[in-house]
Amino acid sequence: MRRTHVLFAIVISAILFAPAPAQKLNNSTVAATSAPLKLALPMKDGSVKFAVIGDTGSGSEKQRDVGAMMVKYHALFPFDFVLMMGDNMYGGEAPQDFEKKFAEPYKALLDQKVKFYATLGNHDQALQVNYQNFNMNGKEYYRFTKGKIAFYSLNSNYMDKKQVQWLDDQLSHETADWKVMFFHHPPYSSAKKHGSDGQLREVVEPIFLKYGVDVVLSGHDHVYERIKPQKGIYYFVSGAGGQLRAGDVDTQAGLAEKSYDRDMHFMLFEVVGDQMYFQAISRTGETIDSGVINRK
Repeated sequence: MRRTHVLFAIVISAILFAPAPAQKLNNSTVAATSAPLKLALPMKDGSVKFAVIGDTGSGSEKQRDVGAMMVKYHALFPFDFVLMMGDNMYGGEAPQDFEKKFAEPYKALLDQKVKFYATLGNHDQALQVNYQNFNMNGKEYYRFTKGKIAFYSLNSNYMDKKQVQWLDDQLSHETADWKVMFFHHPPYSSAKKHGSDGQLREVVEPIFLKYGVDVVLSGHDHVYERIKPQKGIYYFVSGAGGQLRAGDVDTQAGLAEKSYDRDMHFMLFEVVGDQMYFQAISRTGETIDSGVINRK
């Protein structure tokens, strides 16, 4: 059995108190005052450190705010790579769109050699698999490893028999300690706009259970949710990196242990042996959730 210790209490750093100036956003003035940065992660030598963003491809000023806050936290917590939960591009996908909606908001991270690993959302064209900075290497679904963690990016737009067979085959030979899935549509979500994708869950959940998948990351709903463990698996919804659907979480559903739908956000993860620490952070730097998952 696994246990989650909510609100991991160790605060390692609190720096960079200077507020950002007010900005004109969507014809209204938003006070983009930054909260003190607080890292709720252990920062162990040799650990695997990464970030998570979802539904980013708006090219908006608020997406840039999230990118700028990620840079500030990267100075405290030097994550090596970022997982993207899909909807990487809204609207056009011309070269200038990739600049405005991806390369520019995350330029400082790209300049520091942080790698981004994308998955396809329902707003994304399949040709994104060839975009060098998404590191998909021409594949709509793929696997890679970091340390003792195996990451699987799936194309949840269309879980055809070929992809399902590939996933089963790969997991049947998996030797990594941790198995992490990331894709666009959430098998579990209490957001009102989309919510749980039951059809997808019927296909993938039996495979996840069969091979002991530990964590599932998704987007699509433009909110943050940490779902109560489902049959021993931890599910996160992180779909507000470039779009927000304020007030969308159905708090009466009883599905989420923690949710946040008041602002955009990103996530940080650190894996140390049999423990996976996580921290969800708002656009303005506020910690909205943190904890640790124990692998048993």
